[in-house]
Amino acid sequence: MRGEAVATGAITLVNALATGIGSAVGIGLRVHAEIELHPSGSHGKWDIRVPDHSRTPLVEGALTEALLRYAPGSSGRASLALDSEIPPARGLKSSSAVSSAIVLAVARATDRDADPLEVARLSAAVSRSTGVSATGALDDALASLAPGVVVTNNVEETLLRTYLLPPELGVALYVPPGIHRPAPELVSGFRAHPRLGRSAADHALEGDWVRAMSANTRLVERVIGYDYAALRATVERHGAVASGVSGLGPAFAAIGPRHRLAEIVESMAPHPGDRREVAFSTASPGRSPREP
Repeated sequence: MRGEAVATGAITLVNALATGIGSAVGIGLRVHAEIELHPSGSHGKWDIRVPDHSRTPLVEGALTEALLRYAPGSSGRASLALDSEIPPARGLKSSSAVSSAIVLAVARATDRDADPLEVARLSAAVSRSTGVSATGALDDALASLAPGVVVTNNVEETLLRTYLLPPELGVALYVPPGIHRPAPELVSGFRAHPRLGRSAADHALEGDWVRAMSANTRLVERVIGYDYAALRATVERHGAVASGVSGLGPAFAAIGPRHRLAEIVESMAPHPGDRREVAFSTASPGRSPREP
């Protein structure tokens, strides 16, 4: 029994730590998961085999929970191969993409028809239980599996809205050195600014992703201490429609016309770190999520 799945990274429009409502959109940085299952009985535990370089509590947790969901009552050997293009702990949703890809690969190996929202909910549960995310980041997990902007209530685990961005747009990424602090350590700081968080969420729900991203990055910069005001002004002079911190950073994303992305990337040049152009995700590995 063999299954493969691809999930993608994402950038933040609204961080859910302030209000529980989050919004994200997938980008073309991929995670590929391949699982081989060799069932040997109906009792006992699965012998989980993961390469040392990929073995983390999140990876093991996602594989374990997916087997419980999609192969209940079975046991045997489960071997996982994982390959990721997403730099970890930079705000580009690597954890959500990894867990989502694993869950979907297991579902496919067991010939289960798993809806993206179902996969994302299980991915979010694993993120909470392993301490990777305070809210579970349902928006990030769902954005890793389906194209377009998603807006979710991460407390109630519901999809509130989804919509596509104009096809002529892409993303310029700036990924500086360093990693962000764990999300659970930052919850109190975000919840100290409910008005700004609510403003960002309301804009996303209205479909005004530009203002949502602007309000969100002001909040994230205030709470964590990033100083990206000058960089935001620079990229917008060079064609960016919107820009800001992604996730908990330190990654910075600028959205602009694809024909100006090279110019936007070049305008980031004085800053140390990795700079690149990426496209928005356009294909879904499963059925597209539906609004309620």
